[in-house]
Amino acid sequence: MKKITIAIDGFSSSGKSTMAKQLAKKIGYVYVDSGAMYRATTLYALRHGMTSKDSGVDTTSLIAALPDIHISFIIAPDETQHTLLNGEDVEKEIRGMEVSGWVSPVAVIPEVRHYLVELQQQYGKDKGIVMDGRDIGTTVFPDAEMKVFVQASPEVRAKRRFDELIEKGTPSDFEAVLANIKERDHIDTTRKESPLRKAEDAFVLDNDRMSRDEQMEVLLKLFEEKTRG
Repeated sequence: MKKITIAIDGFSSSGKSTMAKQLAKKIGYVYVDSGAMYRATTLYALRHGMTSKDSGVDTTSLIAALPDIHISFIIAPDETQHTLLNGEDVEKEIRGMEVSGWVSPVAVIPEVRHYLVELQQQYGKDKGIVMDGRDIGTTVFPDAEMKVFVQASPEVRAKRRFDELIEKGTPSDFEAVLANIKERDHIDTTRKESPLRKAEDAFVLDNDRMSRDEQMEVLLKLFEEKTRG
């Protein structure tokens, strides 16, 4: 069976990362969470005083620091993928609300996107990869053989995100989570550099009322179609 590149794009908290991880595990492909790369970069900016409520992101300082930002992934003892920032496991920290509140403003910076897109393309040069994000099928891998665009209502996505935070022991407010998701949707879809949009040849997966098993059934069927022959 030939190896292909699988690009899964979609809105924040649409469940694309979960399904991408599960799909990669089932078919024996490498999984890369592009969103974690933007979150790790955002965490670096927060730690180094490059964000301010009054002036936003210190773009000049962050661009200058990009060569010092090294992002990689490891498989933890529980078989989950963790993100490393300059060798430090920051998986839990990058999922918090502070990073969530700043990741979209960081991600709109063209130089940040160019830097991370180049890294993402290096990961996928040998195919056999599942990558999820917001511009994978349009910018990172426009020639990907299998493209999926995941969508769900803001309210459903906010409930998923809220439940995830509570499960991890992070105090959260549903209305604040919903407001954050709507704000990120606006930033992601209106930014000039690689805005979130559906690739023309992407399969649309609306998972508002779908279980994880139902979603996986759809993805596996699509995978079989793309690798047949």
